[in-house]
Amino acid sequence: MTADPDAFRSVRAWPFEEAAKVADRLAKSGKEEAQGDVLFETGYGPSGLPHIGTFGEVARTTWVRRAFERMTGRPTRLLAFSDDMDGLRKVPDNVPNKAMLAGHLGKPLTAIPDPFGTHDSFGAHNNARLRAFLDAFGFAYEFASSTDYYRAGRFDAALLRMAALHDRVRDVILPTLGPERRATYSPFLPIHPETGVVMQVPMEEVRPEDDLLVWTDPETGRRHGTRITGGHCKAQWKADWALRWFALGVDYEMSGKDLIDSVKLSSAICRVLGGEPPATFTYELFLDEKGQKISKSKGNGLTIEEWLRYAPPESLAQFMFGAPGRAKRLHFDVIPRAVDEYLANLEKLKAQPDPANPAFHIHDGGSNDPGSPIPFAMLLNLASVVNAEEPGMLWGFIRRYAPDLTPESHPLLARLAEGAVAYYRDFVLPTKHHRAPTPVERAALEDLLHTLRALDAASDAEAIQNAVYEIGKRHPFPGLRDWFACLYQVLLGQQEGPRFGGFVALYGIPGTIGLVESALARTGEAAA
Repeated sequence: MTADPDAFRSVRAWPFEEAAKVADRLAKSGKEEAQGDVLFETGYGPSGLPHIGTFGEVARTTWVRRAFERMTGRPTRLLAFSDDMDGLRKVPDNVPNKAMLAGHLGKPLTAIPDPFGTHDSFGAHNNARLRAFLDAFGFAYEFASSTDYYRAGRFDAALLRMAALHDRVRDVILPTLGPERRATYSPFLPIHPETGVVMQVPMEEVRPEDDLLVWTDPETGRRHGTRITGGHCKAQWKADWALRWFALGVDYEMSGKDLIDSVKLSSAICRVLGGEPPATFTYELFLDEKGQKISKSKGNGLTIEEWLRYAPPESLAQFMFGAPGRAKRLHFDVIPRAVDEYLANLEKLKAQPDPANPAFHIHDGGSNDPGSPIPFAMLLNLASVVNAEEPGMLWGFIRRYAPDLTPESHPLLARLAEGAVAYYRDFVLPTKHHRAPTPVERAALEDLLHTLRALDAASDAEAIQNAVYEIGKRHPFPGLRDWFACLYQVLLGQQEGPRFGGFVALYGIPGTIGLVESALARTGEAAA
């Protein structure tokens, strides 16, 4: 790493822009020369399981963290913080033993039995899933449990300070609440000493000098005194976020667009406590194929398991890297483009370690991966043409195209071949349709047939592409795009495809001649 900030401040890549914000914040707050690590944080609500958004947030935070290290030379830490002391508000849909969970509503997740029967608590189960999820992608992080931090006293001093400033903290939140909620709001949630439920009740007395909260159980009418420290209470959501920033000295955290107001309020509370809120970044939420916001309850999104069925995790990272501040469709049809964008960036990275290249961030500066000399889109078209049922059918053509390529020498290509077959089977095959050529297209295809028969069997992709290009210019197409659309729709049965010369080189000239002959023999509906 280099300690020269000027070397990276001019890089036009958002992780370095975010890293500069962190460096500027440290300089402004006087922490620039302080000892110790700079703390990056990402939060996790463990009432559900890790999902594709979890990957995106941790990956993006990791890229900013690495950019900051390169920019400043300072050591950093990434804290993956689980809010596992939150009360369970509703029973999730995707768990067993729902009736059992329903009997524990309102209790901290770490105080509820594990419905899966594998861990000490529901919170512990989901925390283990989170760690396994992050470990599977090789993220470097430290795990933190809210329950452990509260019980170990990590937040005690901050809690007592919040108690001393109770009214000022309330003044930040109250304007955002309705009249009824405003009358009962407190930033403190005591844990009921008998039921274990996280109580949302008004505080009758807040006595930091006695380490005490006084409140009344609305069901029994019994008055209780609860210690502020030692894990006997926790903070409300926005106050809890601010408390964590203040107590731990968090320097950077990103969050989704739906939390913009929470970031503002938590930042204000952090300042009331006497701290400086972290540098923050708001990323946009994902949309489905219809442009509607993805909702876990609706199930209209794409899961990470589904993405990884068709493509490697680096392609998902490529998708997450691009324009995080802009809403993007997250659906199956974005996968092929993300894969090929990643492959192109990987090749550029091997030629030059450019910090503006997404692959630079995905691979932490460099990679020796041989990549794939064959684009994913071309593998998809090959799978479509040969009606591939398993990757071995593709490898016969791959080895003829480049005899030195093997699954062992190019594991990424092997992974892409597997994904191409699965993607073809699930998405291409059900919609595959070869239309008949129009009269203009038929004449051009006959020209293509004669050209292919005259070509040397050893012609490379560029020579074939040039020949196909010249054919398109010889015939009265509105534009060359229409000629290539004909090749994809009439020969391959798809709306679009890869560079056609490369496809012919991979599939073989004799095989392509057969495709053209079949197309010329086809009758039926042609394009309008």
